[in-house]
Amino acid sequence: MKSLRTFNIPACHAFLFTALIFTGSASPPAEKIDRYALVSRHNVIMTKINPLNVLSIGNGEFAFTADVTGLQSFPEYYTAGIPVGTQSQWGWHSFPNPHHYTLIDVIKKYKVGGDSVPYVYQFRKSKNDRMNKASQWLRENPHRLNLGLIGLEMYDSNSHPVTIADISHPEQRLDLWKGEITSLFKVNGIPVNVITVCHQQKDMISVHIRSPLLSTKKIRIKIRFPYPSHAQTGPAYDLNSKAQYTTDTEDESEKGVTFRIRLDSTVYFARMEWKAKARFENTADHSYRITPAGNQEEFEFSFDFTPDKEKDPLPGFTETASNSEKTWKNFWQSGGAVDFSGCTDPRAFELERRVVLSQYLTRIQCSGSLPSQETGLTCNSWYGKFHLEMHWWHSMHFILWNRAELMEPQLKYYFDIFDRAEQTAKMQGYQGVRWPKMVGPDGRESPSTVGTFLIWQQPHIIYFSEMLYRYHHGDNAILEKYRKLVFATADFMASYARWDSKSGRYVLGPVLIPAQECFDPETTIDPAFELAYWYWGLKTAQTWRKRMGLTPNKNWQRVIDNLSGLPEKDSLYLFTASAPDSYTNPRYLTDHPMVLGALGFLPLTGMVDREIMKNTLDHILRIWNWESIWGWDLPMMAMNATCLDQPELAVDLL
Repeated sequence: MKSLRTFNIPACHAFLFTALIFTGSASPPAEKIDRYALVSRHNVIMTKINPLNVLSIGNGEFAFTADVTGLQSFPEYYTAGIPVGTQSQWGWHSFPNPHHYTLIDVIKKYKVGGDSVPYVYQFRKSKNDRMNKASQWLRENPHRLNLGLIGLEMYDSNSHPVTIADISHPEQRLDLWKGEITSLFKVNGIPVNVITVCHQQKDMISVHIRSPLLSTKKIRIKIRFPYPSHAQTGPAYDLNSKAQYTTDTEDESEKGVTFRIRLDSTVYFARMEWKAKARFENTADHSYRITPAGNQEEFEFSFDFTPDKEKDPLPGFTETASNSEKTWKNFWQSGGAVDFSGCTDPRAFELERRVVLSQYLTRIQCSGSLPSQETGLTCNSWYGKFHLEMHWWHSMHFILWNRAELMEPQLKYYFDIFDRAEQTAKMQGYQGVRWPKMVGPDGRESPSTVGTFLIWQQPHIIYFSEMLYRYHHGDNAILEKYRKLVFATADFMASYARWDSKSGRYVLGPVLIPAQECFDPETTIDPAFELAYWYWGLKTAQTWRKRMGLTPNKNWQRVIDNLSGLPEKDSLYLFTASAPDSYTNPRYLTDHPMVLGALGFLPLTGMVDREIMKNTLDHILRIWNWESIWGWDLPMMAMNATCLDQPELAVDLL
């Protein structure tokens, strides 16, 4: 792993490594970490059935989430917790749009200085019903698909269908080193053993089943291809839909079948192949069954999903298991690792566990060709779309852990949607590119009462590019590759900052909702975090020009030199300049305490006074509404505490 010093990571990001020093009681570091031992001691083992207990396998482009059986046998039970499902980066669908809704239908204009600026808005109660319906259609389309449900259909000795209540003695293990789920359980006292693996270069799982129930045909494989759901969150499928869609079979044989699924204008394919003899049948609309022949207690199959039909034979279980183990072994043996086994601090084991599991989860959920949605490839949130302000949280760590190759391909997405982002900026009267917030693969913004007013995703691409430049040890090829994105982003940022003649400064907003999303977009001015990010982003873009032998951009420099300072009162940083009651108004003590991101998320800049920031952190710790925070708020605070030389607090926060 590249050292922090060699890699030139901003010191604030050392929060990932604070546990190495948090007590001084650790044993001297070994010459080499035993990575197998490190990873394997955090294998996930579950012995209870719980709708919140699911396990996922995947490869970044595709993920399969299983229930207690190692497959998706009881999807209805898990909808009350974490849904089971099958998702990919390419699997998207849009409902028909017979009324031809476009963003033009959902424009609302806001006063910005002396101008009237159009924004894409989510109308819900407009007198114009077309605005309401267009808002809904544009938000929920395109949406990510659940490609199919593959489960066991089991029967007891009386040939009654087995329910999840009939499952006993469950013991399920996720082997992190191999990327393999082993599921053991009993049905009427008879054992069932299911091993599930995911191919690391194909959107495919392979399964090995062993049980005496196979010999009596009491275990069958059930396949369902559901219609997409209109729900914003959840499993992304509707098992009760009466919609007209088609599922056809092709290339049927004794050892395999191809499925062709047509959902409105979306078509994709699935291929199943098995080794032993089995009977294939269509049991209902979009539902199929494979019954292994009797007199055998083992059965293997592979199941592949593709956007286009493929005819090549599928790898079998043994080949897929070997592929998964080899790829995961390479992953764990590369990049950064931390071993806290020699540390006597009682927090050490839990922090190590979270590090290892986070590396596994982000590898399967966030390392694909597109930015990750907030629920990865497990289930849908926000219709399966991704939020570009969250891209930093989902992917920046790959660079810091010396695995930049797992996220760098995602930056192609910004080139792909560049023209759309440029059109948005131009429509609003700005220069450069304005990056969207809630989007799918096409880059089209989604109507919102919040998202379209956010701006903190704008400098992210500068941050990504700068960190890749450092990762590649100042390689000028990185400057050439990303200059278009960096410079166009800086052009927007400089033109977005508004000159306020009264204060004699450039200000941010209105119309603006900061990362702490509890403020009125029409009255909010100068949120502290965004000001710091604007300053850092423009200065970094200017540094890129210098590295490339270009003269400084005068427009950028004018904003850098005259940007509002961070708002403060009583030696505390205010959340926004327009909220002098930041710490006395209860409605502001909720959501993300994003003011702390001005140091930690960002490196120390001339915008931040460390003593005022320390006062701010201490005060927030005393008064915040902790029930309102989100998952990433605590690591953000940990980075802040680390920058303020409080590693003990940082570890407690983590």
